[in-house]
Amino acid sequence: MIFNWFKIFIYHLRQSKLFSFLNVLGLSIGISGVIFAILYWNNEHSYDQWNPNKENVYQVLNKIGATGDIWATSSIPFGETCKATIPEIDKICFIYNWYDQGIIKYQGQKLLNKKLVFTDEDFFDFFPFTIIKGKKNEILKEKNSVAISEDQAKILFKNEDPIGKSITMSSNTYIVKGVFQITSPSSIEPNYVFSGIKRESDKNNWGNFNYGLLIKTKNGADAALVRKKMQHVNYVNRTLKDAKENGQTPEQYIKENGEILVILDQLKTARLNGTKSSGGSNFPEGSGNLKLLYIMGGLSVLILVLSLVNYINLATASAIKRAKEVGVRKIVGASKNQIITQFIFETAIIVTLAIIFALAIVELSLPHYNTFLRKTLTLNGSEFYLQLFLIFGLVIIFAGIFPAIYISNFETLKVLKGNFSRSKSGIWIRNSMLIFQFGVAAFFIIGALIVNSQINYMMDKDLGFSGDQVISIPFNTKRLTRTDNYLTTKQEISKIPGVIDVSTFAGTFGGSTNSSSGFTYNGVFVQPRNVEMDFNFLKMMNIKIAEGRDLSPEYASDTISNMLMNETLVKTLNLKNPINTIVTSGWSKGEGTENLKFRIVGVVKDFHITGLQSKVPPMVFINLKTLKWNNFNYVYLKVSPKNLTETLENLKKYWEKNVNSEYPFEYEFINKTFAKTYEEQIKQKNLFFILNMVVIVIAVFGLFALASFSMERRLKEIAIRKTLGAETNILLKELSKQYVLFCLMGFAIGIVPAYILLQKWLEDFAFRIGISPLPFGTALISLLCLTLIIVLTKAYQVTKIDVLKYLKYE
Repeated sequence: MIFNWFKIFIYHLRQSKLFSFLNVLGLSIGISGVIFAILYWNNEHSYDQWNPNKENVYQVLNKIGATGDIWATSSIPFGETCKATIPEIDKICFIYNWYDQGIIKYQGQKLLNKKLVFTDEDFFDFFPFTIIKGKKNEILKEKNSVAISEDQAKILFKNEDPIGKSITMSSNTYIVKGVFQITSPSSIEPNYVFSGIKRESDKNNWGNFNYGLLIKTKNGADAALVRKKMQHVNYVNRTLKDAKENGQTPEQYIKENGEILVILDQLKTARLNGTKSSGGSNFPEGSGNLKLLYIMGGLSVLILVLSLVNYINLATASAIKRAKEVGVRKIVGASKNQIITQFIFETAIIVTLAIIFALAIVELSLPHYNTFLRKTLTLNGSEFYLQLFLIFGLVIIFAGIFPAIYISNFETLKVLKGNFSRSKSGIWIRNSMLIFQFGVAAFFIIGALIVNSQINYMMDKDLGFSGDQVISIPFNTKRLTRTDNYLTTKQEISKIPGVIDVSTFAGTFGGSTNSSSGFTYNGVFVQPRNVEMDFNFLKMMNIKIAEGRDLSPEYASDTISNMLMNETLVKTLNLKNPINTIVTSGWSKGEGTENLKFRIVGVVKDFHITGLQSKVPPMVFINLKTLKWNNFNYVYLKVSPKNLTETLENLKKYWEKNVNSEYPFEYEFINKTFAKTYEEQIKQKNLFFILNMVVIVIAVFGLFALASFSMERRLKEIAIRKTLGAETNILLKELSKQYVLFCLMGFAIGIVPAYILLQKWLEDFAFRIGISPLPFGTALISLLCLTLIIVLTKAYQVTKIDVLKYLKYE
């Protein structure tokens, strides 16, 4: 019986090659979209799931005031006091929650590595990677010890035993105490783990938020209770103490200075559902994009549904060709269940072919997909194959059962008399599905237009600075002498032909500044970004002064007690006449000393140092020499576009010889650096464009096939109309008007979810476009044109039929 079903399937496959191909291709496109989404979904949800401590490990974040910035850093005395006074905390771990880079030296070898982590002795209790060599509890106990990943150990030591060997990094010698194997994916995947993170000078400094802090709670501990107790540690040791020193009540102090609020992010959910700090990612491997994950998942499922609708539409529309076959089978004794089973069997074959094609599409496109997501996804894993089997079953159920039941319900006598073609059974269902297809297509076209408009707005918006021909170069020198080294370097590279200007500041465009300090003025507490900068920085970046003047070497006080503020900070502090106003800053000469006072000598026009997703932050500007410490990591150069290659080559020679011979010379144009803030949105723009093309292709398949079947059913009617003198343009109008109506109905359905969801998407941007009628009008015109082109092409074809062929037996 199954063999006969297969022969019948092959026969009909040959009879309708085009529509069979469209069926398989449409389903394979929809299935491949879901496979792509599943691969991304599985990868993002697998971060840290291997870690047995994932439910007990929390990252500690601090929010400065109710509306202030969130920092993924804490102070050493805060962490140690929490460990000593809160019994629910089993262990703590201090760690720099970013990757450092450095030159690793061993016996003449020099290797640049960009995945270095500095932490304390308990790191492997929080991230228990498999220890291949060394004793877990002793690896990081000594100050100058290091653990190396298995891959790096093979590169550095070849076949030697690494344990006990000495390596050098940044003029410091470290003893290899262990070799570990990285388990992926993890929030931290270091190549080198160095001990000795805690500085003696910070052990009693409650205000120095320089260290990432992880806590590990005991089994069964209530995270909310732990957070409350940690909040109390801050209250007792910071709020009460500072309020008493200032002669204030705790309530007055909190009102004026804000309160440090503790946030705990569980490792298990930190990748996708964690609280994002002001610095962006809280772990070295970054945070996942939950919104992009939902967008990809939702849109891929929608496309699969569209493919299923398309398949069902084609299957029910082509049922007329199988009506007599079903009638004859019923006459010779076939039951309804047998007919349903046969058509589900045929659907299973088509779905199998579609999945094979889908896997081929995914395999061929996977390198581009990995580049798009910056991943290394592969088609393997028991979980993936189980999900693929589930897709197979669901597609057969949804694509096969309805057409099978629909076909099995044909009335035997009616179809054998040849009257079935005049029946309107099932037409309303196919028309409803076609309207749904138009609605989905409208949604995607509108979405693509609005996303594209927002990205173009972001890329064209005046940023308040000009990064044209400005490059940034990492300044890898010792921090204690960095300012002096910079000033010497600036003087020398300014002499290189093609270098127009040289400057620096403590931050990066597109990334924000490297520090923030809070202070209170007239009862208003603010936490502005600190911009320690060279004198000519604002001028070089074409950042305007709105009021007053820029800092200048002509005024000695500009390196001691003068500062600038940006417009946002001036508005926040309600300063009507900011120039010459004296404010008490958030800086002091040392622990326990009074905070320094500064005079405002100028107001800087707001500019976008972070991406356009965020509002312009309040900022203060001081000269590099004003404070003893500094945070700048890059030198910025404005270069002439003429002979740029020669200029960069001369810079490279000087840099590698005089600045730091160990590090390779690297540079990046500022405009390119800032453009990275758009990367996620550009991904979404490209995603919408690709899916938009896919949806339109599937909709075209469905519209073409349905129009073909519909018009072929009306060939005799068209022949009679032509005999009675109907003109071609009248016939074209008659054949196409219903599809125009379906297009309008589908568009009306699609605009509502498009408006709601895209308005929600735009809420993530501090600077965004308004939704105008233009994308909706453009989408409607596009859909109508596409519909008319397809329908009129097919309609014109059928109006050229041979009248005698269809009327000679009447």
